[in-house]
Amino acid sequence: MINRRLFLGGASLAVGVPLLGAAGCAPGPQNITPASGAANLGALPVSVTNNSGAYGDDEVLVYIVGTDLVDNVHCWVDSNGTPHQVSVDDNTDDGYTDYSIPLDALPSDMTLPYMSGRIYFALGGKLGIRIVEDGNGNPALQLPAGWVENDHGFDVLHDSVEFTHNEDGMFCNTSMVDQFSVPIGIRLTGDDDQSTGFLLPGGRDAIFETLAADPDFSSLVFGNHRIVAPGHGLDSGIFPTDYFDPYVDQVWSHYAGTDLSVTTNAGTFTGRVQGGELLFDGGVAPIPRPSTRDVFFCDGALDAPNDGITGPVAAIVGAALNRATLLDHAAQPTDDPAGFYLADIANRYAGVFHEYTEDGKAYGFAFDDVEDFASYVQDHGPSGLEITLTPF
Repeated sequence: MINRRLFLGGASLAVGVPLLGAAGCAPGPQNITPASGAANLGALPVSVTNNSGAYGDDEVLVYIVGTDLVDNVHCWVDSNGTPHQVSVDDNTDDGYTDYSIPLDALPSDMTLPYMSGRIYFALGGKLGIRIVEDGNGNPALQLPAGWVENDHGFDVLHDSVEFTHNEDGMFCNTSMVDQFSVPIGIRLTGDDDQSTGFLLPGGRDAIFETLAADPDFSSLVFGNHRIVAPGHGLDSGIFPTDYFDPYVDQVWSHYAGTDLSVTTNAGTFTGRVQGGELLFDGGVAPIPRPSTRDVFFCDGALDAPNDGITGPVAAIVGAALNRATLLDHAAQPTDDPAGFYLADIANRYAGVFHEYTEDGKAYGFAFDDVEDFASYVQDHGPSGLEITLTPF
C-alpha cells in the first residue's frame, strides 16, 4: 500500500517562496483567536530533549512556523503554544524576524495548536526567517534555504520536523529531502507509541564520511556542517545534471519490449515505453522520459497529482528510479530494502540515511514513503510529541 504522502513542500520551497503554498489566505487578526474561543485549539503537548552532545540547551533555538489551520493564515507560535499571524512588521532583526524560543526557556507544558508546518532547531546561531507579501498582498513566510550557500542561515546548523496537526490527528516526519545537518528523532504517543528518525550510534559521522568518500556525491558535503540534497546541488551547479540519464536510458530501452506492472490501491496497471513515453492502461496519464532533475525532485515528468490513479503510479515509478530497482523488477513497487540503491547509478544520498537509521526509514526524497520507508508517523488520537536532538 502507498502511505499518505506528508512531504510538506520541502522540495518545492525556495528563497522567497511562501511556505505550503498558502498564497491567497485572507488576512486575519494579528493574534489568532480560533472560533471556539480557545487560544490553543488542539493543544498537543510537545517536548524537546537535547542529546546532541555538541551544543548546550542555551545554544539551541526553536522556531515553530507554518499555517494556522483554523484561520488559514501563516503563523508563528510562541512559548505558550499560541499561534500569531505573521506580519511584515515582524522583520525587526536586520530585516529578519526573531520567532525563536531558546531551548532552555521552553516550558515543560509547551503545546502545539492546530496547524501545519515545521519545528526548526538552530544550533549556535539564528535562522533567517523573513515575512514577505504574497501575490495577493498578504503576509507570508519566507523560510531558510539551507541548500543555498549565501542564505542567511547557511552557516548555522539547523534541521526541522514537518507536521500537520488537526482534528484527524498528528502526522509528522523528519526529512532529509532538502538537506541534512542535525540528527533528529521523534516519538509520537497516543493510540500507539511510535518512534522514527533515530540514527544508529555514530550514524551522523558515518553519513558524512560515506558521502564525502563518494566520487559522485562528495560535492554535496560541506565539511562537518551540512549535506545538500542532490537536486539542489544540481540546481546550484555542483552536481551533474545528467547523473541519472544512463540509468533512465536503460529503463526506457528495457520497457520498450517488456511490460512494467505497477500495483496501487486502485489496482494493477500495465505499461510499456512507446514514442518516448511510458504508457499505462487504466487511464494513467503518460509519463514522459524523466530528466535527472525530475528523478531527484520527483517532479516534472514524475509529477504525482492527487487523483488516485496517475499520482500513485508516478510515485512508484519515481521511487523505483531513485532506488534503482526498475531494471531488476518488472513488478513494482518492491518492498525488500536489501535490493535498494545497489546499481552504479542510484540516489545514494537517500540510501545512506536508510543505512544508518535504527528502523531503516528516512525521508531522503519526496517519494520515499512508497512502501512505508519514510521516517513518518501518524496517530489519530495523539497525546504527545517528543523530539530528540540525537548525538552527533
